[in-house]
Amino acid sequence: MRHWLNLLEYEPRELAQLVALARRIKAGDDAEASAALRGKILTMLFFNPSLRTRTSFEAAMLRFGGHAICLNVGGDTWPLEHRDGVVMDGACSEHIREAAPVLCRYGDLLAVRTFAKLRDAGEDAADRVLRGFAQHATVPVINMESAMEHPCQGLADWMTIDEKLNELPGKRFVLTWAPHVKALPMAVPHSALLAAAAAGMKVTIAHPPGYELNAALLDRAATWCAAAGSSLDKTHKWREARRDADVVYVKSWGAAAHYGDDDAQRSGFQEHADWIVDADHLKPGALLMHCLPVRRNVVMTDAALDDPRCVVVDQAENRMWTQVAILCHLLRQPH
Repeated sequence: MRHWLNLLEYEPRELAQLVALARRIKAGDDAEASAALRGKILTMLFFNPSLRTRTSFEAAMLRFGGHAICLNVGGDTWPLEHRDGVVMDGACSEHIREAAPVLCRYGDLLAVRTFAKLRDAGEDAADRVLRGFAQHATVPVINMESAMEHPCQGLADWMTIDEKLNELPGKRFVLTWAPHVKALPMAVPHSALLAAAAAGMKVTIAHPPGYELNAALLDRAATWCAAAGSSLDKTHKWREARRDADVVYVKSWGAAAHYGDDDAQRSGFQEHADWIVDADHLKPGALLMHCLPVRRNVVMTDAALDDPRCVVVDQAENRMWTQVAILCHLLRQPH
């Protein structure tokens, strides 16, 4: 049984096929989606708040004849423990060893959303909560964002660029860091990077010193770029990078060296406040992207977000279409 845990566990060819399927479904060729989702139940567990993720998955299921159940952990459910061998005499009333298989008996797919703790980079990289659910589930598990990746967002980003630019190999994709008011995980930039690399784009990551992404994901992205005859570069010169880009993808993330030190994270953001993205940083015809939510006039200016080159709403819509494709893929495999 195959899960949808991250982009790393799929080949670029497979990801491209999912993007193509999503585009066909969006264009009205929805017979496969209706056949796959009709009468099916998706159970969603949220350890963190959501606007687009919850709504887009519910809409995807309902639009094609299925049903979605949404549970907020600690609110709609008991607090859940994921660690093995612990004495559960604290806040958690239930272990995922029981919760996961029970929920799988009620539905056909199980989706989980859980963020990085931002206290220990190695612990976040292990993605233990998501991996724990996949270990104990008896139906396919979907990552609705975890400590390390947001593969649903990454696939929607690829679809959006594909719609706008068509032939992607050789196009310049710049993932640019931006300031924020608090530390944020690296999940979205990781998946955006992998999606662009899998699509064969020339990828540049622009960030201040000390804000490097996970080394293993960087290596995989570089391998995918090389296989496509492209390249992966890193720079601290954001002005030059943005000016030459066909796609400027904006995202804030914290420095791994400052994990657990909120004051240091805030100081770093303040030090690099000039990395805010403005409309005049883009060349004509470029795309400006962000996963949302976005803090106006902190991460991006009003002028940038209101510019016609900004496609954040298109990205958000395409979450639904790519997730339909993911759901179809998972449901048509033998369990």
